[in-house]
Amino acid sequence: MVSRSITAATPRIVSSVEAVEAELVALAVSGRTVRRRPAEPVHPRLPVTLREMLVMRRHVTTGRRYLMLLGGFMVQMPDRQVVRFGKALARDARRISDDDLRLMLDGEWRSRLTAAWLIGLDRRTRFREQLGTRLLDSEFVYAGAGYCFALARFGEAEDAAILAGYLDRYLPQVDCDYDQTSAIGALLYLDERHGTDRAARFLVPGGLWQWSVMRDKDPADEKRYMDELCAFADACMSGRLKEWLPRRRRFVDETWD
Repeated sequence: MVSRSITAATPRIVSSVEAVEAELVALAVSGRTVRRRPAEPVHPRLPVTLREMLVMRRHVTTGRRYLMLLGGFMVQMPDRQVVRFGKALARDARRISDDDLRLMLDGEWRSRLTAAWLIGLDRRTRFREQLGTRLLDSEFVYAGAGYCFALARFGEAEDAAILAGYLDRYLPQVDCDYDQTSAIGALLYLDERHGTDRAARFLVPGGLWQWSVMRDKDPADEKRYMDELCAFADACMSGRLKEWLPRRRRFVDETWD
C-alpha cells in the first residue's frame, strides 16, 4: 500500500482569501504534496478584461474545475459526477480556441493549469515550446503539474527532452520543492512508452534524485499516478469514461489507505 500525506507550506504573507484557497487546494489534492514557490508573487495577476473574465468563468472557475485538476477528480467525485466532469473537459478541449488558450497561459496558476490540461487532452503539440518554457521558468505553484501532464500526453522524444532538462535544472536546487515529482512521473511514463531510459541517470544510486529535496518520494509512485492521469485523458477523449471507472476504483483502493 502506498500512503500519501498532505503537505502544504504556508506563505509568508497571506490574505484571508488566499488562506481559504490553500485549504481548498489541500482538500482537492487529497494527499498529494503541494507547496508554494518561495518567489511566487503573493498576489498573482487576476483577470482584468471582460474577455479574460469570461474565459476564466467558462473554462477555469465554474465548478472549481482547476481544483479538481489538481487530483480531486481521482478520489473525491462520485462515478456519475466524474463522468460528467470528463465529458465536459473533452468537449472544452476540442472546442476552445488557440487564442483563448494563449490568454489562459498568460494568466495566474489556475488558468495556466487548466490550459495545460486542455492542451494535453487535445494533444495540441503546437504549444510544446510554450509549455516547455513555462515549465522551466516555474513562475507559479501548481501550474507545472499541468505542463508535465501535457508533455506526457504529447508523448514524443522532444517532450522527454524538456522534462529531462527541467530535472537537470531543479533537482540540484535543494531549496526548490517544485514539480520534480510530476516531471519524473511523466518522464518514466514516456520511457515506458518508447522503450527508453532517459530517467535512469536521475535515479541511480548517488544520482540527482537521491540528493534532491524529493529524495523521500518514490518515482515509481509518481509514474503510476501519471499513468492514471493519462488513462483518464484517453477515456475522456475516446468517450470511454464509464469503462475507465473500475480502473479508477482499483487505483484509489490500492493507493490511499
